[in-house]
Amino acid sequence: MFTSQRVLAYVVSLSLATHAVAQDAEGETEAPEGPTSSEAQTPTFSATPQPSDDPAPGDWAAWGRESSASRHSPLDEITPDNVSDLEVAWTYRTGDMPEEGEGKYAPETTPLKVGDNLYLCSAMNIMVSLDARTGEEQWRHDPQVDPGAIPYSASCRGVTYYEVPDAADDELCATRIIEGTLDARLIAVDAQTGELCQEFGDGGTVDLWAGIGEKVPGWYSVTSPPVVVQGVLVTGAQVKDGQAEDAPSGVIRGYDAVTGELEWAWDMGKPNLDGLPPEGETYTRGTPNMWTTASSDEALGYVYLPMGNSSVDYWGGNRSEEENEFSTSLVAIDVNTGEPVWHFQTVHYDVWDYDLGSQPTLVDFPRDDGSTVPAIILPSKQGDIYVLNRETGESLFHVEEVEAPTGGVEPDNLSPTQPSSGYHSLAFPNLEEKDMWGMTPIDQLWCRIQFRRASYKGMYTPPTVGQRFIQYPGYNGGNDWGSTAVDAERGIIIANYNDIPNFNRLIPREEAEERNLRPIYAGGDNTDRESDGPAEGAGDPQVGAPYAIDVNAGWRAPVTGMPCTAPPYGGIRAIDLASGETLWDEPLGTARKNGPFGIPSHMPFKIGTPNNGGPLLTASGLIFIAAATDDLIRAIDTETGEVLWNDVLPAGGQANPITYEADGRQYVVIGAGGHHFMETPIGDYVIAYALPEDGN
Repeated sequence: MFTSQRVLAYVVSLSLATHAVAQDAEGETEAPEGPTSSEAQTPTFSATPQPSDDPAPGDWAAWGRESSASRHSPLDEITPDNVSDLEVAWTYRTGDMPEEGEGKYAPETTPLKVGDNLYLCSAMNIMVSLDARTGEEQWRHDPQVDPGAIPYSASCRGVTYYEVPDAADDELCATRIIEGTLDARLIAVDAQTGELCQEFGDGGTVDLWAGIGEKVPGWYSVTSPPVVVQGVLVTGAQVKDGQAEDAPSGVIRGYDAVTGELEWAWDMGKPNLDGLPPEGETYTRGTPNMWTTASSDEALGYVYLPMGNSSVDYWGGNRSEEENEFSTSLVAIDVNTGEPVWHFQTVHYDVWDYDLGSQPTLVDFPRDDGSTVPAIILPSKQGDIYVLNRETGESLFHVEEVEAPTGGVEPDNLSPTQPSSGYHSLAFPNLEEKDMWGMTPIDQLWCRIQFRRASYKGMYTPPTVGQRFIQYPGYNGGNDWGSTAVDAERGIIIANYNDIPNFNRLIPREEAEERNLRPIYAGGDNTDRESDGPAEGAGDPQVGAPYAIDVNAGWRAPVTGMPCTAPPYGGIRAIDLASGETLWDEPLGTARKNGPFGIPSHMPFKIGTPNNGGPLLTASGLIFIAAATDDLIRAIDTETGEVLWNDVLPAGGQANPITYEADGRQYVVIGAGGHHFMETPIGDYVIAYALPEDGN
């Protein structure tokens, strides 16, 4: 499957030692064998350096700014002293808004900026180039994705920029924009014109359904941008949760970034298969997938995959050994071979949907003696943040295997221990009955009664069928796809997080059938649910397992629709990079758009709301973030956590902002597209802020 350009790299890579993180019988994490920090491996292949590996100071060349995903910019024109003067410089609208009955929108779009241009995608994968100074549209390419392909939501977090090595400047597609689509295609267009790159795949398109099986629109989609490592374009896909054990594979594939030719496939169930499966067969069905964004190390030739769990989230009795080994793990893949180098698991036998959603960040981690270790920072939904040697997967801080409860419907399968990071955790103490808040006396009484009736044994409470079980934090807890931001010079990590439980129940198969909970391939819309919210898991059939699942996300009380627990429901925290100690911690979000019965209170009090979307950091000491459900974008002082500026967005700000420079002026840009799950207004806005120009 390797192109002639890469044969030599492949041969060289075969001679390199492969390292793996092993789990002993008690679940203790063992340090994998491999090079020390002073014995970094020699790169196996050297491609032309890409802007994504080392962006120009004024650019934002990858989803996390660069391949290492710091979300930190060296720009410093906008400072804590003048940020209050920010004004809207321009507004662009994609025109991509849902028609009635077209499905739910949650664009989550973060643009790229390279040179004089911005590149972005809309909720339905329309690719657009804008003038970075004015926001004027330069071209657009609409791949005509059918609304029937919308999975959980119409989302496109971003696109990928790639420069073809040794291509002439005037050659078509010498620079290209690549995206993955909701209908499972990779599409490459010329970065200057938006024309399809004819040499890429079939006339500019690669069909990702190849080897997956019968095409079921909405079941297998790409919502996060692929990454390019040493000329290999690597992508996973989102497999719609909770439908059936016989779901599309979570296979990870690498393609030649120029030709679109398949280089390799990592199918954990078929480790000897490195390309397409034989005719009539598919990649291993139901395996864990990577729906979020990977990061990469160009010198090592490694791509780091934050993996989810198997296709049925809340029951694991039929999972294979390979699924149990790699689920909810960070997996390092050598892009020259497509084989795992090491992996690090954050949950053993995950039946809580605690898949890894955050993009990890590469850093040179400081040591007390002044040296550094090539490291990778890995946040999790439970709140644990791990710091690993990115060459070997070995944790730089103690990882304790703490006792975990067993019982529920799988007492013999659950792990008796779970890993706990000795570096830092965003998690809060276990819930108690007195934490049941409720906005009215009736709500509070109901919530306290339900707390007493429910099964709750801490973070890893086993799923139960005869009674509700409390999952705290919920599947949107800790740090999710917005990821963290790292300022290595200041030595800080900025992490926003959610702190809110789910209230779940396994549904016996007979009851699921009575409620007509049907999977996506059977045309089920699953409207017969115990909860009326838009939550994923609120009536998922889990066909092939003995149980379906009903999730009350946020554990809302029946009268006001407000959570049972007290605010804050989300916050933002500064963490010392070297020690993992908390520097400050503040609620994120105000009550202005939130209130009982779904009625906005219009009160500006800082209460801490649920949030989706991440932060960016600037060299001047500012954090820019939207994310919360109050439809505000804000600037926060890095040193104190104080909000120095905010502005009202025309739609929800559930996206990661960026900052860049054009003609000597610094801009901050946010995609205000809203989010159905977060219940914020849907929009199609891209808004740029800047300081007033001289003379204004």
